[in-house]
Amino acid sequence: MNAQAEKRIEWVGSSLEDLRDFPKVALRRAGYQLQGLQEGDEPDDWKPMKSVGPGVQEIRIACEEGAFRVFYVVNRPEAIYVLHAFRKTTEKTEKRDIDLAKARYKSLG
Repeated sequence: MNAQAEKRIEWVGSSLEDLRDFPKVALRRAGYQLQGLQEGDEPDDWKPMKSVGPGVQEIRIACEEGAFRVFYVVNRPEAIYVLHAFRKTTEKTEKRDIDLAKARYKSLG
């Protein structure tokens, strides 16, 4: 994709601050994956999050410090919306993380 077609990122709620709290390695990996999304690429490790809403996906990051997730919406023409960024502490994504992302998704209108 050419530079002018690069999508901007819109941070919903505290997602940017939450991402900045990631350990350095996880933050760098997340940033790299988000930059790829802006250029029209798919993340290295991702899956759809239909439980949050249509078009919501998650970037999955694993490093020594743990497992990290970034929920985002990419199917809107105007921007990529980052809904939630968090450290995953259980095998199954916790309900509070799903609920928070759902609420932020709904706020997009």
